[in-house]
Amino acid sequence: MKSKNPPLAHHVFFWLKNNGSESDRKLLATGIQTLNQIEEVKDLHIGLPASTEKRDVVDNSYDVCELIFFDSTEDQNTYQTHPIHQEFIKNYGHLWSRVVVYDSIQ
Repeated sequence: MKSKNPPLAHHVFFWLKNNGSESDRKLLATGIQTLNQIEEVKDLHIGLPASTEKRDVVDNSYDVCELIFFDSTEDQNTYQTHPIHQEFIKNYGHLWSRVVVYDSIQ
């Protein structure tokens, strides 16, 4: 049976203020991991740029990314205002200089 609301992928890319700082990268990854405590988060992947072939279509200028899956747009909306997500922004927002988000549904 198909879900009434299609799954949503929330892909977030972070650029650190201290570009290349391994300690800031680890700290941000630790912070991202706390988001897994939010009930609406169905799956969480934390990633770093891969050393793949350099091509014009590949952007590996970011430092850390997160890929979170939700069952619905409503669940993603709940996540945005969830206290744990808000604490994450408050406690780790000083680490990044830029954030780009790509949301998609199936």
